[in-house]
Amino acid sequence: MTFRLTALTDLAEMGFDTIIDVRSPSEYAEDHLPGAINLPALDDAERARVGTLYKQVSPFMARKLGAALVARNAAHHLETALAEMPGGWRPLIYCWRGGQRSGSISLILSEVGWRVARLEGGYKAWRRQVITCLHDRPFPAPVILLDGNTGSAKTEVLRLLPERGVQVLDLEGMANHRGSLFGGQGPQPSQRAFEGRLALALASLDPARPVLVEAESSRIGNCLLPPTLWRAMKAAPRIAIVAPAAARADYLLRAYGDLLADPGRLAAIVESLRPLHPAARVEEWQALVLRGAWRELAAELMLHHYDPRYNRHRARTGGGVQDVQVDCLRPEAIPGLADRIAALVTTPR
Repeated sequence: MTFRLTALTDLAEMGFDTIIDVRSPSEYAEDHLPGAINLPALDDAERARVGTLYKQVSPFMARKLGAALVARNAAHHLETALAEMPGGWRPLIYCWRGGQRSGSISLILSEVGWRVARLEGGYKAWRRQVITCLHDRPFPAPVILLDGNTGSAKTEVLRLLPERGVQVLDLEGMANHRGSLFGGQGPQPSQRAFEGRLALALASLDPARPVLVEAESSRIGNCLLPPTLWRAMKAAPRIAIVAPAAARADYLLRAYGDLLADPGRLAAIVESLRPLHPAARVEEWQALVLRGAWRELAAELMLHHYDPRYNRHRARTGGGVQDVQVDCLRPEAIPGLADRIAALVTTPR
């Protein structure tokens, strides 16, 4: 049977036991349907081999080779990844366009007796839904920005708010990045994978309730925000956490402990700021890195790099600002701050 995707939420509603991407590993790595596993019909080298044969010899010879390779790979999957699947197992299979690769694997698995569905249009059908969601429709819910200068615990507060009844979009979580030069957390998703995560989150929003989004630039690390979201963020009202510089510096030392444990990496990031600041200032920051003067370095970076940029960015945006004053950002104070933010978001205006 074939399955037609009419909305991003269809996958969850249909309740397939497993979603299987039978494209090559490199195609899967760039982007795939949420939760999909990769059981390739052809690996990257095999796919290239079949493609070359198709162009240089004949389509018939390419199909014959492809059929042999797909059958061999399907047998391997049946003997390994699928060996323990029960008789009532319901997988969804897809490839790039819903063509030969997914058709071949679906046929073999169906012959076993499993209730196999094949995604009509393949990955491209999913991608069309993502593009429609992010680029062709207005943003689905009212946006409120959670703002505050660097070190004001915005991300930590944001992640406490769902349990307090607040609808949120965790953009930094989806991008696997803390939103600054110092914010790398390991490999980021591809742009397409980031967009897929974001589109699925938007499709799940309640349009009758506001959604709280952390104030960001239009780029989070290497991931670009789609225009509809960026426009909604620029026009949105803001709730701004306002904390003393000393409290923010202390918070940064806790939040970026992984970076402080790697002075070489920290020095390289500071060096990347050289085009933006006088040479003497960058040399002073590098001296602080060498001395391990982390609190002084955090204060300097806030004063001369981050705070001025935040202020210039805010001057170019639209909505009003409601300040939430705090004196302390120690761990025991963060839940109370989240309570105050939640009350502002959930109280009718």
